[in-house]
Amino acid sequence: MNSSGSNQLAGLEVCANSYASALAAQNGGAIRVELCDNLAEGGTTPSYAQIALAKKNLTIQIWPIIRPRGGDFLYTDIEFELMKEDIKICKSLNCDGIVTGILKDDGSIDTERCATLIELAKPMSVAFHRAFDMSNDMDKALEDLIALNIKRVLTSGAASSAILGAEKLADLVKKANGRISIMPGAGVNKANIQELIEKTGAKQFHASAKEFVASKMEYRNTGAKMGSIEDEYQYELTSVEKVKALTEIIDKHFVK
Repeated sequence: MNSSGSNQLAGLEVCANSYASALAAQNGGAIRVELCDNLAEGGTTPSYAQIALAKKNLTIQIWPIIRPRGGDFLYTDIEFELMKEDIKICKSLNCDGIVTGILKDDGSIDTERCATLIELAKPMSVAFHRAFDMSNDMDKALEDLIALNIKRVLTSGAASSAILGAEKLADLVKKANGRISIMPGAGVNKANIQELIEKTGAKQFHASAKEFVASKMEYRNTGAKMGSIEDEYQYELTSVEKVKALTEIIDKHFVK
């Protein structure tokens, strides 16, 4: 698949929070998954087992996120070493690519560290996640990513959702001019995907397409909590039906 340029394949990338979600994404017709954990924190690096089973059993492209923690994108030397080790794992498992992003404290792209990760990842390709939306100058950041040979950038146009950032997304697509793939993401759903297609000029879109799955536990201790989630007797999983709904709209629009 050509991830950038005018020949870019149209389709949906699913932010899959597990092997099970990646399977749902494949069954729903997605072209690729960004495999991660901890969606509530914006996604962190998934476990070895999640990556290994996804690569072993699925045919869809698997691009794990390389992000050692939630929060900002300014990493310590220890965190940077963790990122490098996770990239080595992804390469050993023959992943199709990785998704990452590092900023400097002034909000600019950390081109030096990114270049190190890109070189380490070879022959895997590298995409840049929404750290791009937190940069201090999106136009300059875009040119930095192009110079680094980043294949794709996930962005909401620096807005709280892709639909609210549609105008900036269209501007980024125009400025990219086929040199890098601009992929709208954040709040993408069945209700707004057609509008995003028409307004942005993008060809690939990013969504979690998730739903809550109720726990099958019969006994429930409501007095204790394991974490900060309000209802711990449910979990999130990508929905095959939601993926299908999105892919059908995208495919219908781009069918020749």
